[in-house]
Amino acid sequence: RPGRGRFIDSQGKLKSEPILTFDDVKHISEGGLLGVAVDPEYALNNFVYFYYTYDSGEKNTLNRVVRFKYLNNEFVDRKIVVDVIPGASNHNGGRIKFGPDGYLYITAGDAQEPSLAQDTNSLAGKILSVDRNGHAVDGNPFGNRVYSFGHRNPQGIAWDNKGRLFETEHGNSATDEFNQITPGKNYGWPTIRGDETGEGMLNPILHCGTKNTWAPSGMAYLNGS
Repeated sequence: RPGRGRFIDSQGKLKSEPILTFDDVKHISEGGLLGVAVDPEYALNNFVYFYYTYDSGEKNTLNRVVRFKYLNNEFVDRKIVVDVIPGASNHNGGRIKFGPDGYLYITAGDAQEPSLAQDTNSLAGKILSVDRNGHAVDGNPFGNRVYSFGHRNPQGIAWDNKGRLFETEHGNSATDEFNQITPGKNYGWPTIRGDETGEGMLNPILHCGTKNTWAPSGMAYLNGS
């Protein structure tokens, strides 16, 4: 999270020194360097993407996705792909993964302003879908980068062998969620949580209840599980 990119070779050996250090990362509480993804066409374009928290010139905490080329053991040609994702000391989301459709998916927390999760014009409290240059995917439900909304602090995404997207997110002290994500759907935060219901809002497939917590920060799909 302090902003260091590390390299592990194909034999599992960790390179002793960072291969990339971000000078502008804001490492506070849950913020910092949070996500990394390799382009599915890396063999052709050498693109690697990172998600991190930073401080804007107006002293606002924000998040962004940047892209580099990894050439000759160096990261070059830095490009900001998505910028000005609302941030805070907590609830920054931060997971980035390419889906089976070849697009980049980004989890963004509500930046400790719950009402933003219900605003489809805000990037906060959302799962975003963009192309490799950060543009909204054609067919996104609201004509912008937003893929789904009503999320509190999503930090895990994975697709199954049928191409279905699943997500985990942190609840408010409890009611951590496991959701199946459908484009354009509202997952309820902050209006509902757990088994509560609301018009046009989806309940999770599973949640941890009101007395326990999972604190689910990641997810993977493997061999049917």
